Amino acid sequence: MEQTKGNEMRNINVTDDHDDDEKWVYDSSVDHKGRLPLRASTGAWKASLFIIAIEFSERLSYFGIATSLIIYLTKVIHQDLKTAARSVNYWAGVTTLMPLFGGFIADAYLGRFFTVLCSTIVYLLGLILLTMSWFVPSLKACEGDVCAEPRKAHEVAFFLAIYLISIGTGGHKPSLESFGADQFDDDHPQERKNKMSFFNWWNSGLCSGLLLGVTVIVYVQDHVNWGIADIILTVVMASSLLIFIIGRPYYRYRMPSGSPLTPMLQVLVAAISKRKLPHPSNPADLYEVPNSQKAQGRLLCHTKKLKFLDRAAIVEEKENSFEKQDPWRLVTVTKVEEMKLVLNMIPIWLATLPFGICVAQAATFFIKQGVIMNRNIGEKRLGAVKKDPVNGSLSMSVFWLAPQFLIIGAGDGFALVGLQEYFYDQVPDSMRSLGIAFYLSVIGAANFLSSLLITLVDHVTEKGGKSWFGKDLNSSRLDNFYWLLAIMTMANLLLFVFVAKRYSYKNVQSLAVANCNEDDHDAAGSMA
Repeated sequence: MEQTKGNEMRNINVTDDHDDDEKWVYDSSVDHKGRLPLRASTGAWKASLFIIAIEFSERLSYFGIATSLIIYLTKVIHQDLKTAARSVNYWAGVTTLMPLFGGFIADAYLGRFFTVLCSTIVYLLGLILLTMSWFVPSLKACEGDVCAEPRKAHEVAFFLAIYLISIGTGGHKPSLESFGADQFDDDHPQERKNKMSFFNWWNSGLCSGLLLGVTVIVYVQDHVNWGIADIILTVVMASSLLIFIIGRPYYRYRMPSGSPLTPMLQVLVAAISKRKLPHPSNPADLYEVPNSQKAQGRLLCHTKKLKFLDRAAIVEEKENSFEKQDPWRLVTVTKVEEMKLVLNMIPIWLATLPFGICVAQAATFFIKQGVIMNRNIGEKRLGAVKKDPVNGSLSMSVFWLAPQFLIIGAGDGFALVGLQEYFYDQVPDSMRSLGIAFYLSVIGAANFLSSLLITLVDHVTEKGGKSWFGKDLNSSRLDNFYWLLAIMTMANLLLFVFVAKRYSYKNVQSLAVANCNEDDHDAAGSMA
């Protein structure tokens, strides 16, 4: 009888625990008032739909602006071809490097929700200023194909607007998708399953915004009015911001836990402060977390590479390895090895830059080529039309550009997806949320290098007689520039193969493993 009652009590306790898990969310998240979130009224689909809406509008605006940027710079602001190409590269470079800063702010200070909120407001301000620069008389661009006195006010307003949009994009990229994923509890079977569906819908929203941006918005810019296109983007972004704010009571929030970049700085500061100390002959003398704290997680074993950084883990006589230490004076071996992992990725990062330079041309010269070609679908009988050989359009079909767009698209798919997976896998565990920012930094740096390359080529070829970059495409020699890129890419392919064959992948051990064989795990920090 007593045994039966005991079993009944255990069943009641199990049922209560199950009911408790169904009622509350225990994944370190809180609701908008800082309380333990109720599962029934927060997160999951009721919250994620608000987030997908803002991703759609951001991608719509970004690609609507980026696709036609070089056209706007040459037709409206009247920059010459090389100046416009450099301007596009500078803007794209800043836009793709900003997520590093945005991720730092989100993790260390604001959290993902407020980072997305602030960046969306900045983004909207950029779109409003962009719209005003077209309609406000004192900010309007000059009319016609030739500006006797180009409007500096319009140029200043336009560039300020698009760089505000860059800042907004920098806050969206590392935070918005992660904030959407935070709405699903991985410990709950149904929510874990719904999380996979969320990413599918997320990509659908992203691709829908991208597709409409490069088709509908570009069509409005080309056939209606630039200002009308800006109004559409502004209204859509303002609407999505309102939707995002309305969803605030339904979100689950993660508090800022500190930037994963901070430990990297701590290793550098500690190593520099102890640069005069002798390197210990026995790696076991270096500081590591006490055994009592090695309950879970992954340990990176000591490696022989980059011994200068090991000084950050040297325990001085005044320091006790069993007491809490100043993280800017003493760090663990694992933190040192994480720094080595980051340095280990630098050769691969550098070897992918030439590919990024090639991709940068798709947003500049490729687009400009298509504009001056025949964009009609099907046959069109042409009369005897006298064309200006320099400024006129060509009768050659734009579909002749299809092979180069297809090839660059295929390369983009293989290389950029591979880079994203590579950085996610090889960065330290604490920095995986910034994997997409590292991958985007390749594109950002490549855009700046593309601008530098255009400047150097223009300077060198101009000294030789005629620059490869004229005022427009018909007076330029892009064929020579493309041959130069092909030669650079071939040389870089050989360099990449050389670096990749010598690259050693990250090797980790469970924290429960007390001893590390340095010979076995030296690959973890080896430089390519």
